[in-house]
Amino acid sequence: MKFIAPAAAVLLLSATAVTAQTLDELKNDGKNPDNILTYGMGYAQQRYSPLKQIDTSTVKRLVPVWNLSLNNDWGEQAQPIVYNGVMYVTNARATVAIDVATGKQIWKQTLDWPPDTPRVVCCGVSNKGAAIYNGKVYRTTLDAHVVAYDAKTGKEIWKTKVAEWKDGFSLTVAPLVANGVLITGISGAEYGVRGFIDGWDPETGKQLWRHYTIPARGEKGNETWPQDNNAWQTGGGSAWITGSYDPELDLMYWGIGNPAPWASQSRPGDNLYTSSVLAMRPKTGEVAWYYQFTPNDAYDYDSCWELILADLNVQGRPRKVAMQLNRNGFLYVLDRTNGALISAKAYGKVNWASHVDMKTGRPVETEIARSIRSGKPTEHWPSTRGAKNWEAAAFNPQTGLLYANTLNEGRMYQHLETKPFVVGQRYMFIENLPLPRAAGEPIGHIEAIDPLTAEKKWSVPLTDFQMWSAMLATGGGLLFTGKETARKPANSSRSTPAPASSCGSSRRAPGSTPCR
Repeated sequence: MKFIAPAAAVLLLSATAVTAQTLDELKNDGKNPDNILTYGMGYAQQRYSPLKQIDTSTVKRLVPVWNLSLNNDWGEQAQPIVYNGVMYVTNARATVAIDVATGKQIWKQTLDWPPDTPRVVCCGVSNKGAAIYNGKVYRTTLDAHVVAYDAKTGKEIWKTKVAEWKDGFSLTVAPLVANGVLITGISGAEYGVRGFIDGWDPETGKQLWRHYTIPARGEKGNETWPQDNNAWQTGGGSAWITGSYDPELDLMYWGIGNPAPWASQSRPGDNLYTSSVLAMRPKTGEVAWYYQFTPNDAYDYDSCWELILADLNVQGRPRKVAMQLNRNGFLYVLDRTNGALISAKAYGKVNWASHVDMKTGRPVETEIARSIRSGKPTEHWPSTRGAKNWEAAAFNPQTGLLYANTLNEGRMYQHLETKPFVVGQRYMFIENLPLPRAAGEPIGHIEAIDPLTAEKKWSVPLTDFQMWSAMLATGGGLLFTGKETARKPANSSRSTPAPASSCGSSRRAPGSTPCR
């Protein structure tokens, strides 16, 4: 590990002093727009700023003030954390503290991991961001460690190994601090890991608890896995997107990823708790309730995506809800106190299921699903990328609408013959090929969506590139997001896409996978 501190840091630190962050400050994140202390700009992950100074009439006056190169060839996926005038940014290689007024680097910590790590771990060289608490900045590493730095100086305070990267485990998640516990989730379902979520002592890095997302023999839920083989031991269930948290209920809501392998013939059953949401107690890891979105997921419809918390008026009475634009094409609204299903409507093109049964909560699969499970090449909507991928949506409590970059993509999808599990090798066994696209057919949309009906209040079609950036809604009536654009290569009159990170790459066998 290398530590770089420019000489100007001493002067900058005097102007941007860091004090300890309290649990109350984390609970109130989003109310003081001077600071951004949690992933999602508040435990509810609404990604909403109440700031009104920048609105539809003044936004045209925005101009760049400064820029700072992070010297990272893999692209930036992390949401910055901001506290008392200091911005903390992570990527796979470094953690950087930046003076927000000047753009000058205060300190930088770089990471070293074995060169083979990107080849073995899933999926892409990335990191989603940091957490901050009590004067420390926390992050995860590609080679499966959790690290704590002094927020003021950048000095490493502790580093804890979580798992063995050579076995396919990796960490890209932004940690969550909830009720005084630091929480992380593992990546690696594409390598046949058994997923888990960990709770850590933020002062020492000592592990407080580990909750496996796939139950072992004798534990509740294991009966949903085959009893004549050990598929549960290599069953996937990653947890690589940060959970949301309700301090009043003391429940965090963590999305769980796909089962392994993608081809489902070796793992009949619902395969709990993959492709689900777990409502958990942060102090103990105890599960209060769960909801499975896609039982026996045969499509890579993992449910890691953000769970957005809000209070909605449902049939004339207020309900505490958790909302997810699920990868499987349905928009779910759950009662976050008990997991009861309130609504589940398709928000994209879906052909693998006709609807979600409101009594059972289960999707009603179609002949398309049966064709896929039989091993036939099948046109499949949405594709394994989903009707929305990991780029986070926003919720504006003033309009009551969700805002998202959605995908409009199907694939020719086929389960292949499964082979024995090999540690550290891809464990998928599918073919996933592009479909021809009619001229002018949108490849995605920017959309405003009613959470209870999935009605599109407005929609902007995208015909050039899909958008892989999160949304930010504001009190000024604006949405901010990022867009991939085209550029002209040297000595050519043709435009080509600007390079994107591997998060936008399509998944096929063999092939690359979106970043996790």
